[in-house]
This record gives sequence, C-alpha cells and structure tokens, in this order.
Amino acid sequence: MLQKISGSSFLLLALISLIILFSNLGGIPLLDPDEPVYAQTPKEMLQSADLISPQIYGEFWYDKPPMYYWLVAGAYQLFGVNEFAARFPSALLGLITVLYIYVMGTRFFGERAGFFSALILVTSIEFFYLGKAAVTDITLTLCLTIALLSFIDKKYYLFYIFAGLATVTKGPVGVLFPGAIIVLYIALTQRWTELKSMKLPAGIFIYAAVALPWYVIMYQLHGAAFIDTFIGFHNVTRFTSPEHPEGVLWYYFIPVLLLGFFPWSAVMLQAAWSSLTSSNRGFSKLAFLNIWAWFIFLFFTVSRTKLVSYILPMYPPLAMIVGWYIATLLERRTKRGQTAWAAALLVLGLLLTGVCILGSREMPQLMWGAYAAAVVFGLIAVLGSYWLWKNEIKRVLGLQIAAMAVFSVIFVTMLLPAVEQYFSSQQFAKEFQAKYDGNSPVYVVKFLRPGLAFYADFYGTEIESNWGDAPLLAEVVEKEKKENRKAYFIIQQMQYKKLSAEHQQELQVLVKVADSMVLLKE
Repeated sequence: MLQKISGSSFLLLALISLIILFSNLGGIPLLDPDEPVYAQTPKEMLQSADLISPQIYGEFWYDKPPMYYWLVAGAYQLFGVNEFAARFPSALLGLITVLYIYVMGTRFFGERAGFFSALILVTSIEFFYLGKAAVTDITLTLCLTIALLSFIDKKYYLFYIFAGLATVTKGPVGVLFPGAIIVLYIALTQRWTELKSMKLPAGIFIYAAVALPWYVIMYQLHGAAFIDTFIGFHNVTRFTSPEHPEGVLWYYFIPVLLLGFFPWSAVMLQAAWSSLTSSNRGFSKLAFLNIWAWFIFLFFTVSRTKLVSYILPMYPPLAMIVGWYIATLLERRTKRGQTAWAAALLVLGLLLTGVCILGSREMPQLMWGAYAAAVVFGLIAVLGSYWLWKNEIKRVLGLQIAAMAVFSVIFVTMLLPAVEQYFSSQQFAKEFQAKYDGNSPVYVVKFLRPGLAFYADFYGTEIESNWGDAPLLAEVVEKEKKENRKAYFIIQQMQYKKLSAEHQQELQVLVKVADSMVLLKE
C-alpha cells in the first residue's frame, strides 16, 4: 500500500537541506583546479556567444558534455559571474535529489524510511561537500537517480529521458551505468520478461532524441578531433590508464566510502546484509538498490583513474538501504545488530576526532574550526555509541543529523576560510595582476591555470604535463634565457624546489601566496 508524503516532514527536510547545501555557498573562493574549470568554461561560452562548443583559455575542449556548463551559464545570467552562481546548480540539484529520495523512499518502503533515507543522504560528508561544489557530480547523480528509480517504479519513459540527460552530463556512463545495472538485476533475479515491458523501441528513440543532438552537432562542427579526444581520451583512456598514478590503489575507495558516507558508513554493511537476507515485501527493490550501489563501487575500483567524487552516484541507493534498515529496527524494537553499529561508530568517530586534533597541530590556522569539528565527531562517537548500546535509536538519529548539519556549517564558515589561500587562486591572481607588466610572456603550471583564468582573466601558456613536474619548467627557463627576454612563471612551490640552484638564482620571487609563486626572469 502506497503511503502519503507528510507535508511537515517534507518542509523540515527541505529546511535542513537548505541549511546544509546553501550555507556560505558563495563565501568561499573557487577551489583549484576543478571548480575554476567548471566556472571558467561557461564564462567563455557566454563571452563567445557559443553555447554548443565548450571552450577554455580561448580554445575548444572536449573534456565533458555541456549540461553543467549550460546550468552555470543560466545561473550567471541570473546572479552574475561569481562563486555563488557557479555552485548554485549543484546546490539546487542536490536539494532536488534529497527531496526525490524522500518521495521515492516513501513510495517504496513507507514514510518513515523515506524520511530517514533523505536525511541520511544530505548529512553524509561527500554528498553535502559535492553539493556545494562547482563540479558535474551532483548533476550526474540526480539524473542517474531519477533514471534508475524510474525503472524500478516502471516509469520507463522517464527512465529513458534521464538516461539521456545523464549522457549529456557526463558522457557514455550516462547510459552504461543504467544499462549494466538493469541487466545485472534482470539476470540475477531472472526477470527477463521485464525487457518486454520496457518499451525498448520507443525508449531508444526517446533516449536518442535527448542524448544525441549535441554529439551530432559537435561532430559536424569539429569532426574527428571531437570523437578522438572526447571518446578516446576522456572516457576509454581514463578507464584503462591512470590520470593520477599516485592514486592507483585497489583499496582507494574503501576509505573514501567510510569517510564520505560518515556517519552512516558505521551501519551501511549490516544494512546491506539485512536487506538481502531478511524476508520482506520490498526485497526486489532492495536487491536492485544493492546492485546499483555496489556496481558503481566495483566499477571505479577496477577503473585505473580514481577520484574521490566518482562513487557519489552510489550514495542515493545506499542511503535508501540504510534508511529502510533503521526504520525496520525501530519497528521491530530489537537490539540485534546494534552492537556492531555502536562499535563501528565509536571507532570511526574517534578516528575523525583524532584527525581534527592532529590537523590543528599541523596547521594552527585551523585550530578553532578543527576543535569545533572534533567536538562534533567526538559527540557522535561517544554519545551515539552509548545510545545505541541503550537501544535509543531515535536519539542516535537526531544526534547524527543535528551534528552533521552543524559540521557542514563549521566546514564552510571556519575550516575552509582558514585555509582558502592554500586551495584557491583568488588572492594569488590579484597579486599577480598587480605585479604583471602587461606585455611579457607568462608561463603557468596546469594546476593553477584555471584559477588564474577565472580570477585574472588571463590564460598564459601552460608548461606542465604531469603534476609536480619540473623538467619542462627548466626547459622553458633555458629557452627564455637564450632569447634574452623578460618572462613570468606561475608555479607551485613543489616545482620551484625541483629546479636547480642555478635556475632558482636566475628567477626573482615576485609573489608568494601559500604554495603558489610568481617568478620573474629579467
């Protein structure tokens, strides 16, 4: 029997989500290097009056499809070109994702489970962090979430529309993920008749009508360069070859998931196990959610390129599984399984508390924010595990939701502002503008170039192919020496340290902000 949405629960959820996702949204400079890329590209698209071909540094580039760029371009038209506008689409779509999880969780498992699921999602660290970031991950997650929940709800036309939108957001994974997850689900549950119900001919047409026009136009405009770069490098090569070799570890996403889904990571495994072993009327839906979540986790575990944000699309189904499980515990009023939850919560919470305290010692400017965060995590660890032991699950829920909402505010009002100069080029770009003569060549390392472009409207010439590389920088210094002309070099301290003593003596340090430097060769 379908349960109705509670108006009071919906409003409370919306209020909590607004606080978490929109607090100080535009108060922090864009963080290098990803946010400035996704802010600068739509800025240049608007300046060139070309909303079809993404471009950066005055050149076409084929890294991502245009969906997020279009959303940011629209936000720029409403709010101006600034940090708030660049992040607004992620925050808004994050809010929609949370409310949609509530609606569908209520539809599938009851109002209490739906409410818990949505709160779990919005209070998990990685979700609210990326929900406040100018990157594509929340947009992809919303599209995949609506697509896959529409499939299990037998709303097939909606499935095809949002699979198409996911493809315009992030490329082939927009159809690969839903397709693979559905095939796995059908194969494991032997529901082959489902294929006949999916209206495949009409669905393929709908998907193509949504997903393909941009790709066709781009091919007509840019030819093989678009296909080779977008499909060949940014999809196939990134899956088979590491973009960041230092991150190629088979267990990379285990700590990412434990931290990113905290504090709910303390109960996620037993929730998943219970959802697959308990006899319940919602088993087929829970099985589908498990296949969805763990397929994404395993896919990116196998992938050679690994980034923290890649597993975000597994959080909505995981939140629904945990929300269902906690609602079930409250209904059964049993203590079984809560000891393991309490132990995991105590360990993870104390580990994060320790990290905050150690972090304040390494970076004294973080002290007050780190101590505040340590108090939050310490309360979750000690008080939460105690209440679990006493079977006070409702208190634990209230504690974790309130504590994570507080932490989300601490994060953007105390922690990030204290160290923003280490992670953003805003201040650095201003100081460069004050020192630059306006004529001489400027060479910029890849990491700092997007922030320089956004904040200084200056592109420079890129001199780095690999993160932390110095030989290419030394070659450019030698080239400028031979031509005997003045040149500026915008680099990070790590590259400066790798230069020879001779080259360091030849370069005058004009600006140093945190780890970023402007060097001058007279």
